[in-house]
Amino acid sequence: MTAAVRPIRLLIVDDSAYNRRNIADLFTGYSEVEVVGKAADGEEALRLATLLKPDVITLDLEMPRMDGFTFLRILMSKQPTPVIVVSSYSQKENVFKALELGALDFVTKPNQQISPDATEVKDQILQKVLLVRSLRPTFPAPPASRRQVSGAWTADGRPASEGRIAVSYAAPKLLVAIGSSTGGPSALLEIFGRLPAASPAAVVVAQHMPDKFTRTFAERLDRRGAFRTSEAQDGDLVARATGFVCPGRQCMEVSSTGAEVKVAVAAPGAGDRYVPSADRLLKSAARAFGPKSVGVVLTGMGDDGTEGARAIRDAGGIVVAESQDTAVVYGMPGSVVRAGLASKVLKLPEIAEYLAALG
Repeated sequence: MTAAVRPIRLLIVDDSAYNRRNIADLFTGYSEVEVVGKAADGEEALRLATLLKPDVITLDLEMPRMDGFTFLRILMSKQPTPVIVVSSYSQKENVFKALELGALDFVTKPNQQISPDATEVKDQILQKVLLVRSLRPTFPAPPASRRQVSGAWTADGRPASEGRIAVSYAAPKLLVAIGSSTGGPSALLEIFGRLPAASPAAVVVAQHMPDKFTRTFAERLDRRGAFRTSEAQDGDLVARATGFVCPGRQCMEVSSTGAEVKVAVAAPGAGDRYVPSADRLLKSAARAFGPKSVGVVLTGMGDDGTEGARAIRDAGGIVVAESQDTAVVYGMPGSVVRAGLASKVLKLPEIAEYLAALG
């Protein structure tokens, strides 16, 4: 068998023999994936990862002897490998901690066990394992858990020099609309960690993510930097130095009266191919802010954001696409670049610096 058609080598890590069997059974007869090993805890997983050199690992977080977090830290420092966390809904904070430690993505299960008839969960695992084929050749090491731009940091990860002061409402001078998918959470954490409290801009985000996780993710972004960031609610007022994350299973738009800027959150329409929809968000940014709109398309599969980028360019705004050098999956930004819509193609740290310098 040639390297071009070699199956994806999968290592399954879960302390439940029941879950290990059900995940492995998903790939029975599926020639594109080969289950090369199973591990019941982090110590065994590290031994097998070193021995078997898998292409991708599915990982439970709560395990005896060595938990998933310790396993991730060691694995990413010695042998960076795509890891898909398989976690219950009750472990939202743990999922984002794992993403910050370098996990690629996550799949949620209703409870601790993966039942044989859990079709949606199994479909997600299959889809995300196959996604490994689309990753850039060198899988990145995890980002640092905190990035210091200048000055000291507080215990919760905020720049100590950038306190938050309650002020009267001031509409943003610019609007940054960001679309992202696989790899997006870590990228967004880096960007929000760089944004200054004195920024005249506001940031709105459409991140492809399950609905039970977007609020927790917004709270994590809020703790990361100086912007006041939250999961959007219909009618929220958008001010300078604020950020809003579209709720999962919903779509978000922005409108402006000149004096006020608000978000509208609603169920997806028939034309929304992705939910949350980056296209829909970026198009609304173009309508509301015209040449003062900035569209950013980060890592992710598919082409969500391309038509929104077109609307921003047509309105005289700026479109930034993440470079293939740093995008975990180049689908979304690559689509924007191939369509000739990118005003700038930047690596992730450069995007963070560019947005931090907007004035």
